[in-house]
Amino acid sequence: MTETWRTAITRMTDGEMRVRGYDVLDLMAGRTFTDLIALLFKGALATPAERTVLDAVLIGMAAPGSGAPSCAAARLAASGNRASLSAAVAAGVLTIGDEHGGAGSNCMELMLEGAAMVAAEGITIEQATERIVARERAAGRRLPGFGHRVHTHDPRTPMLFALARRLGIAADGVRFAEAVEHTLSTLGRPLTTNIDGALAALLHDMGYPPPAGRLVFIVGRVAGIAAEVAEEHSREKPMRIKVPVVYDGEPPRTL
Repeated sequence: MTETWRTAITRMTDGEMRVRGYDVLDLMAGRTFTDLIALLFKGALATPAERTVLDAVLIGMAAPGSGAPSCAAARLAASGNRASLSAAVAAGVLTIGDEHGGAGSNCMELMLEGAAMVAAEGITIEQATERIVARERAAGRRLPGFGHRVHTHDPRTPMLFALARRLGIAADGVRFAEAVEHTLSTLGRPLTTNIDGALAALLHDMGYPPPAGRLVFIVGRVAGIAAEVAEEHSREKPMRIKVPVVYDGEPPRTL
C-alpha cells in the first residue's frame, strides 16, 4: 500500500480549497498576496504592520538589475532557449545560494546564535555580536548580510529599518545587524547591512525561521527574474548574448 503524503498547508476537496484552514475565496476577496506569504510560511496572517514591512522587503529585493547573477543567468538562458520561459526563470533561481541570495538565512542563523548566548549567559546583544564577529573573522569567513559589491551603503536598509521602527516591528534582529556594523567599523571594516541582512533582521523580528531568509528572497526575486526573461524575449534577438572569452591555455600542439 502506498503511504500517503502529509501536509498542513492546503486542503482541497470538490468545490472547496483551504490554506492553513482559511477558505481561499475569503483570502482572495479580503487579503493580499503578502498576507498569503505570511500565512504559508508562518501559519498566521500578517498584521497590517507586518504586511507593510514584508511588502517593502519584497519590493526592495525583486529587481536588482540585469547584472545580478540570478537575472544574468536567466537572460543568458532566455537568449539561448527561446522555447521555454520556465527554463530561463529556473536558470535564474538555480543561481541562488550562499553567495547570492542565501545570505539572509545564514545571517538569521547567526542572530539565533546570538539570542541563545544572551539567554544562556546574560550578556547583551552587543557583547554576543562582538564574539560572533571575532570568531567569523578569525576563521576567515565573510559575515553574511554585510557589504555590497555596488553600494557602499545599501540605500534600502535604512529605509526598511526606519519603517520597521515606526511600525513597531524592529527588535533584536535590527539591533544585531546594527551591532555588527558598529563592531566592524571599530575593526576598520566599515561594512554596512545589505538587503540580505535587512531581510534577515526583519524576518527574525517577525518570528520567521532561518530557512525563510532564503525562501522569501526567492519569492521576491522570481518577479524580477520573470520580467528580465520577458524583456529578453520581447526586445532582443535569439543568441544575442556573446560572452567574451580569452584563451590562456596551451599553445597549439601536435600529437
